[in-house]
Amino acid sequence: MTSLATLAQSTFSVAIAAVLFGLFLLLLVASYARTRRAGPSHRAAVDSSNRPGPHPRPPGTQARASAASAHSPHKVVSRRDFFRGGLLASFAVFGAQFGGATIAMLWPNLKGGFGSVITLPDPVGVIKSQIASTRQPYYYGPGSLYVVDYESLGGTGANSTYAGLTDQGLMAMYQKCPHLGCRVPFCQQSQWFECPCHGSKYNGAGEYELGPAPQGMYRFAVKIEGDTVKVDTSTVVLGPPRGTDTIHQAAEGPFCV
Repeated sequence: MTSLATLAQSTFSVAIAAVLFGLFLLLLVASYARTRRAGPSHRAAVDSSNRPGPHPRPPGTQARASAASAHSPHKVVSRRDFFRGGLLASFAVFGAQFGGATIAMLWPNLKGGFGSVITLPDPVGVIKSQIASTRQPYYYGPGSLYVVDYESLGGTGANSTYAGLTDQGLMAMYQKCPHLGCRVPFCQQSQWFECPCHGSKYNGAGEYELGPAPQGMYRFAVKIEGDTVKVDTSTVVLGPPRGTDTIHQAAEGPFCV
């Protein structure tokens, strides 16, 4: 199973996000602290410049200068304020991206999609009938999975290779290629699954036949309750090793890839 690997990847991603968050927060605090320290000295410099010197200005000059500055339409932004504003904007963008990514990661579990126990929209009889009439697996996009009738392919429910994964002959497989993760379509000509990216090929039960893939296609556990078919996509089960051939199915036509 890949649950430990998935957990490790999630932990690593969270750690990276936390480090980035800490760096942004540290920069923001440092900028704010510098601004606070510079404030008193800046005000002191302004006050000293406004004090009358040994050569006082002519009467009315100070008033005219103050009036001119009061009516000036332009406001000069200091480099420090600009830098602080940029940090705040960056922090806001980072927070929005991090929050969006977190919601996107959790959303499948919230809506009952991939990453949770999925209830297929069709009953078991309709699924088996569709597989037989179309001569191709039942595909359910929201769950990123195929369902095959393992028994009609020549497999038996007593086969220990897929213990706990099949129910009433139905078996579910992840659409992701175990080689580099491309989506693996089903080729009706050969009646095999064929990856278009690097040419890995699997028989109708998703067992390795050709190409660079290290093993067969990943699996999900299937549970049938009455006529309802449920697939547990929260746990990805590693495919059978190379050399596994429980249905002895040769290619039935030319390859699509």
